Formats: sequence, structure tokens, C-alpha cells
Amino acid sequence: MKQTLNSVRLSVRELSSIRTVAVCGMLLALKMVLNLFTVNVSSLIKIGFSYLPVALAGMLFGPVVGGIVGATGDVLGYFIQPSGPYFPGFTLNAFLSGFVYGLFLYRRRAGVLRVFSAKAAVTLLVSILLNPLWLSILYGKAFFAVLSARIVTSLILLPIDTAVLFTVLKVMEKSRVTRLTRNNC
Repeated sequence: MKQTLNSVRLSVRELSSIRTVAVCGMLLALKMVLNLFTVNVSSLIKIGFSYLPVALAGMLFGPVVGGIVGATGDVLGYFIQPSGPYFPGFTLNAFLSGFVYGLFLYRRRAGVLRVFSAKAAVTLLVSILLNPLWLSILYGKAFFAVLSARIVTSLILLPIDTAVLFTVLKVMEKSRVTRLTRNNC
């Protein structure tokens, strides 16, 4: 609990850095581009990689900044390419995703177990619990029908998304960007 509060406190401090704002702006732009390539399998199931910049923001700058990048990306994504009515529950999901990635990954080495745990927590909280709730409220679909489709899709995508996220995070750990952001904290 103490480590979580410390991560949140340090992440709030990151917001005062111009470098943080600049990198987050670039991550938001990347999220918007990746969001354009999301494949809508059905009205309930989407496959994409726009979670990667949000996870990177969480890793680099902590849970609060990761959450802000996620929520801002959701709102901007709605204005750039709306795929239905705006619903604040999805913005909450985006914030929680970035926040959870930040809790698991901020100032820590990206090991396979840690990355899997972060992705599994986001999958359980957002994809399996909250998304079916919001979709049932928004479209009037039966919660358990949406839930069953989400569980199957999430279980299939979890190892794939974990492998992609782990690879990207390992590349970022070795990159100069990571060193630059962490040296000036």
C-alpha cells in the first residue's frame, strides 16, 4: 500500500516536467495513429494496439500520468474517429488502464510476469468487468451475453497482447527515451 501511494505521489510530481508533457503528447499522437488501425470484429469486440502508448506512459511516468494519457486519448479518439455515442464509462476505463499499467510498471524492470500481471489486471478490470457493463447500459444488450463474448476474446488476446507489450517495453527500457525520462525525475 505504501509503495502504491508513493508511486501515485511521484507520478503527480512528473506532471510538472515539460519533458513529461512533451513525451506524453507524442505518446498521445501515437495512440491516435494506432487507434486508426483498430479492427472492429463486431460491435462488442475490437482488436488493436492503441493500449501500447498508454502502457508506455504508465511505465515512464507512473499511474496518474498513465491514467491521464489514457483518458485524454479516449476523448481525442472519439473526436477524431467516433465509433458510436460518447460514453464517459469508456473514458473511465481508459484512465483505469493507464493507472493500472503505471502501478505495475512504473520504476520497475519489465519482466514477463510483471507485464503479464499488468495486462491481466487491465483485462480483468476493464475488458471483462467494466466494458460489458458499459455496453449493456449503452446498447441494452444482456450483460452476461456481452460478458461471455468478452471472456473468450480476452483469453485469446491476453497472451498475444502480453507478448507484444513485453517486447515493446523491453525495447523502450534499452532506448535512450527511457533513460532521458528517468534521469530527470
